[in-house]
Amino acid sequence: MPTYLDFEAPVAELEGKIAELRTLAQGDKTVSIADEVKGLEKKAAKLLSDLYVNLDPWQKAQVARHPERPHAVDYIESLISEFTPMAGDRKFAEDFAVIGGLGRFRDEPVMVIGQEKGNDTTSRIKRNFGMARPEGYRKAVRLMEMAERFGLPVISFVDTAGAYPGIDAEERGQAEAIARSTDCCLSLGVPTISIIIGEGGSGGAIAIATTNVVLMLEHAIYSVISPEGAASILWRDAARAKDAAAAMKITAQDLKKLGIIDEIVPEPKGGAHRGRPEAIAAAGEAIARALKAYDGVSGDVLRTQRREKFLSIGRGL
Repeated sequence: MPTYLDFEAPVAELEGKIAELRTLAQGDKTVSIADEVKGLEKKAAKLLSDLYVNLDPWQKAQVARHPERPHAVDYIESLISEFTPMAGDRKFAEDFAVIGGLGRFRDEPVMVIGQEKGNDTTSRIKRNFGMARPEGYRKAVRLMEMAERFGLPVISFVDTAGAYPGIDAEERGQAEAIARSTDCCLSLGVPTISIIIGEGGSGGAIAIATTNVVLMLEHAIYSVISPEGAASILWRDAARAKDAAAAMKITAQDLKKLGIIDEIVPEPKGGAHRGRPEAIAAAGEAIARALKAYDGVSGDVLRTQRREKFLSIGRGL
């Protein structure tokens, strides 16, 4: 059984009934439930579709954080062949919250960088829940600079609640590392594509998402701070996260209107976690289109377009 979010309770109830009927039929072959199951499945599908068409920003935040949603490792495994991971920032340590390396996207060599949250208790602790320390961003800079030396496009998969705010990270220059990673993104003379696959949190996300094209999954979120953090600051009450989410314009639909992202990648009905192969395939198609648009474009044009893109955000609002 899938993991259901709070607002999916009506769907959970219907799908629970379907599972019960199937169990009953397995125990008694004389019982015919095909018509009843078909009717319930149709009703559940319609209810799920209606729910996801009308998600509010806080519900989208819950979907973006769903534990079964595909992560960066899933996209890399499916979309990147001959992937060779590269570790370490050559200054302090390896950061398992950031994965990166060389590979091929549809037979073309690329550099890949992704933020990985982990998918169980052990891997989440190892990956620090996708919250990178300074060495993670310094590793990203190392890989981006390597990509430029060899003329390779950079693809980044963004999925983090934000950069790690611990004392040890601050002592090692967290803000400086994020700033240098962002600056490196802006200065590259190769095509850069980022896709927000879950959460795009604050500077932790922008450090690898200052790219020529910013893609975003339909039910992902992208914000300067988490809704809970904003609610704690504005109202001193994290319970008002729903109000903060609505005010912050964190959804793909709002961000497309504001010109902060370039394209919304559709998700399967019920979210990427209900159709992982379809969601990953759609992301692959969007990445391919974006890379094709910059095929043969000079480094100077790429830098100028990228800088103008980000300088223009907010103008005329």
